[in-house]
Amino acid sequence: MAHLELHNIVQRYASHTVVDGVSFNVEAGSIACLLGPSGCGKTTLLRCIAGFEPIAEGEIRVEGALVTHAGFRVAPEQRRIGMVFQDYALFPHLTVAANIGFGLSALPNSQCQARINELLTTVGLDGQGGNYPHELSGGQQQRVALARALAPRPQLILLDEPFSNLDVDLRERLSLEVRNILKSEGMTAVLVTHDQHEAFAMADEIGVMADGKIQQWATPYNLYHRPANRFVADFVGQGVFLPGTVIDEHRVEVELGLLESSLPLACLQGCAACGKGCRIDVLLRPDDVIHDDRSALQAEVLNRAFRGAEFLYTLRLDSGAELLSLVPSHHNHAIGEHIGIRLDVDHVVAFLTPTSATPQQINIRR
Repeated sequence: MAHLELHNIVQRYASHTVVDGVSFNVEAGSIACLLGPSGCGKTTLLRCIAGFEPIAEGEIRVEGALVTHAGFRVAPEQRRIGMVFQDYALFPHLTVAANIGFGLSALPNSQCQARINELLTTVGLDGQGGNYPHELSGGQQQRVALARALAPRPQLILLDEPFSNLDVDLRERLSLEVRNILKSEGMTAVLVTHDQHEAFAMADEIGVMADGKIQQWATPYNLYHRPANRFVADFVGQGVFLPGTVIDEHRVEVELGLLESSLPLACLQGCAACGKGCRIDVLLRPDDVIHDDRSALQAEVLNRAFRGAEFLYTLRLDSGAELLSLVPSHHNHAIGEHIGIRLDVDHVVAFLTPTSATPQQINIRR
């Protein structure tokens, strides 16, 4: 039995549908993520799980127990669900230890203190229980907020954009730390974020949301390499769409040559494969485009972004189409220079070319 079950959840404000028929399960000890742009319904859905919002249709179960259906809600405080907020929501007049122990008032003092000390060690804040929140860094405050949520040993932890107030480097490091803490506690969790790096660092499974619906529920690897539709392909990762023509169900021809796929091309809704001669748009990620000085294929460097170990090059082909390529940073090429490239594509991800599309309409995410 799944630890958390959502079945056909619909949530509306008046006539406006915010969450539209969402279903998914989260297994015990797993970390799931709702990923999507602002306004897609992910935070509203999290609030429905927490019990802060009613639903119009469907049902939510935690450990098999019904906690929400249309016209019925178990109160948030009775759900044994821990919540970690974007702004930490720590009590400024309480010490770190008192914040962590806030939900443990029913325990004897010795047990309460033992749990506080255990969590201070778990979140890496040994010796700081007597400090106040304003004396801590943003990352430390977030750890306190997590420890407070974990303290009563809830059935489920919900995290609402927990790292959005932190700088990029700290955000990426802390997301890995939080994942390790949740795993060490054996906790089931649901994270909401618009940041794919956080989602990839933390989650076992990710649901990409748009317009109140789950567009795809999959592992981070499959979201990146096997997106279910154009929205997922465009939202997750960086990449471009290059026009191509289907040769057969395992081959497609693009400007840079013939691509062979280890999986059948699935570029039409409801069809196993495109027919011969079908015009499609092939998704190419930066790691699909390899810099190779020996290659006869040449591309012009339009732009470059230094990332320490790598450059992210924006390249222009003879047709005017643009590609992205990740290249080790010892290959330091100037804008306007032509470099050799080749494709290294394990399997082809492609979608039917919209009838209104032209070869110049290349979708690039930077």
